[in-house]
Amino acid sequence: MADYAVVWPRGEKAQELQALAPRLDSLEGKRVAFLWDYLFRGDEIFPMLADGLAERYPGVDFIGYDVFGSTHGDEEREIIASLPDRLEELKADAIISGMGC
Repeated sequence: MADYAVVWPRGEKAQELQALAPRLDSLEGKRVAFLWDYLFRGDEIFPMLADGLAERYPGVDFIGYDVFGSTHGDEEREIIASLPDRLEELKADAIISGMGC
């Protein structure tokens, strides 16, 4: 009879859970940054999303995905690492991140 070991498929915790940032009450008058991995139709979806949100939330302002670059690819690490500073510099209140499959 074969000898089998039982293992737990989940790895060790690398980081403790942290409290989530508080949600915004509304997007009215806020700056929303778009992030995209440049893989699937963000160039079509984000303008439609911006139009719909602007109609629903007066004064909402958008920071285009092109300001940040692709969140996938050769410069991915640098772009993601620079996000906190860039978002603060651009005074972003919220982010909508689009990812293709």
